Amino acid sequence: MASTTEHKLDRDGVRAALTAFIFWGLVPIYYKGLQTVGSWEVLAHRVIWSVPILLVFLAIRDGRSFWRKLRLPLKSVAWLVLSGLTISLNWLIFVWAVANDHVLDTSLGYFGTPVVNVLLGYLFLKERLPMVQLIAVVVATAGTVYLAWYLGKPPWIAVTLAVSFGIYGLVRKRLDVGPMLGLLWETALMFVPALGYLLWLASRSGQQFLNVSVSIDLLLIGSGFATILPLIWFNMAAKKLPLSVLGFFQYIAPSMSFLLAVYLFGEKFTPGHAVAFGAIWLALALVSIEPFHRARRRLRG
Repeated sequence: MASTTEHKLDRDGVRAALTAFIFWGLVPIYYKGLQTVGSWEVLAHRVIWSVPILLVFLAIRDGRSFWRKLRLPLKSVAWLVLSGLTISLNWLIFVWAVANDHVLDTSLGYFGTPVVNVLLGYLFLKERLPMVQLIAVVVATAGTVYLAWYLGKPPWIAVTLAVSFGIYGLVRKRLDVGPMLGLLWETALMFVPALGYLLWLASRSGQQFLNVSVSIDLLLIGSGFATILPLIWFNMAAKKLPLSVLGFFQYIAPSMSFLLAVYLFGEKFTPGHAVAFGAIWLALALVSIEPFHRARRRLRG
């Protein structure tokens, strides 16, 4: 009976992981629908509508203990201000990139995030950096530098997305705060600046919300759900799957974004991109060797 239950949990975890990462892979299509809206306005709506969704979700999930869990030490709140600013930058760059036909760069950035995580872990957490992972960092860096040389400018979108998300993960790793509770604090701390920006925009008659079309209004409101739902599914998966197994699902989203960029949005895939993506994929393969062996041993055991 126990093995049947474990098998069921694993299957539910795989389903939740697939749902989360496929959703993230398709999300550029959603934000393409907001292409005419300024990126700062989209970001403000993502923050504002995420707060009530998270409040309802956590209140239902945690019941009476919700308000007790919501209280955090001032030091933790200060760190959450930093992580909130970092993830807001990541969201802003992503939305801007999608609206300006740079989905391919977002794919490159999120493919590069695991390599950035390895480097940040070595630099700030004193984590061990085996030779194979050191080679992976060098290979990924070389591919990025080549792309910069080929294009005549740094691939700042990809680099900013990878570094900002890596720093976000680093900050959150140092905090003993649950992922969903932490996200509620991050968005709540950004709520007043986001609302203030929208009010300022409205005073200058520059706000598109409630002024263009019902479809735009619904997409802006729905951006909160587009932000929170995959995180809920991801957290469900994280509870039921080993992290070494879950890590392999993270390549689904940038792979889908890559295919969308080239085959649906018609973005140009240059020889420079081919070299950079090839280097990143090789680096990912090198970084994944140890977790892959751990996952195989866990599944066999």
